[in-house]
Amino acid sequence: MKKFGLIGYPIKGSLSPALFRAGYGGKYPYDLIENADFEAAYRKFLDEYDGVNITAPYKEDAFRKADIIDPVCQRIGATNLTVKTPEGIHAYNSDYIGIRRSLIETALGCIPEDETDINAGITDFFGHRPDALVVGCGGAGKAAAVAAAGLGMKTCLMNRTAARAEKIALELPEYGFYVKPLDDFMQMFMKCDVIIYTLPESIQEIQALESGELPPQKDAGKKIILEANYKTPAFSHEAMSRLQKTCPGIRYVSGLRWLLHQAAGGYELFTGEVPDFRAMEKAITPGL
Repeated sequence: MKKFGLIGYPIKGSLSPALFRAGYGGKYPYDLIENADFEAAYRKFLDEYDGVNITAPYKEDAFRKADIIDPVCQRIGATNLTVKTPEGIHAYNSDYIGIRRSLIETALGCIPEDETDINAGITDFFGHRPDALVVGCGGAGKAAAVAAAGLGMKTCLMNRTAARAEKIALELPEYGFYVKPLDDFMQMFMKCDVIIYTLPESIQEIQALESGELPPQKDAGKKIILEANYKTPAFSHEAMSRLQKTCPGIRYVSGLRWLLHQAAGGYELFTGEVPDFRAMEKAITPGL
């Protein structure tokens, strides 16, 4: 029987086992491989598992171990999913899949089987070619930047350390990324149609939204906020309520949605079988 798992540290409390069990009705085992030593965790994968998800802080370490690297994963420089194949260890980036599908679903209301005209559909949703702001340039942020640009968005990178964002822009000139300092967050928040927030904690500008210090909205157009952190989100319910009063078209997408799409797309790469997405939804959203 095939066997799968998750490598990372710390990972207690991860939703991945529940998602995987729900997706396949318990057909395959899925374990947490928690170890402060990456080499030991990776060796356990090689010895006992057919495929593993990889989370912080090991995404770049696992990327360097792979024998075959998916083209998108190559551009991102980090993997969160590796699978054994007859040719060697194959690395993918399902963060990219999760972000892409979350944005498509939010803009179009579904994920079409034929993605031929996806970019045109997203442009039609906003009424113009959208601007995207990616805040945070770690592994998830880089995946978000590639996903947004791949959907035809003019993409701005923002990071606590600007040099990291500038490095990504230089490494991937084909995407036309540009960089703004974190001090310009509010200005870019007002300008951009899509905000993908990947920092693990809130910044002062977002906290100010809860106090009613709202940026003036140039119009009540559509705006999507997609956040990675679903456990302690930076955009609180209070902040979103205030934003929705001045920008009724704003849509907030929880990191749980990102996680669901990332997991569903990734698990199919593991097994070759499409998981039960509805069962996965119910597993992490009781009462749905």
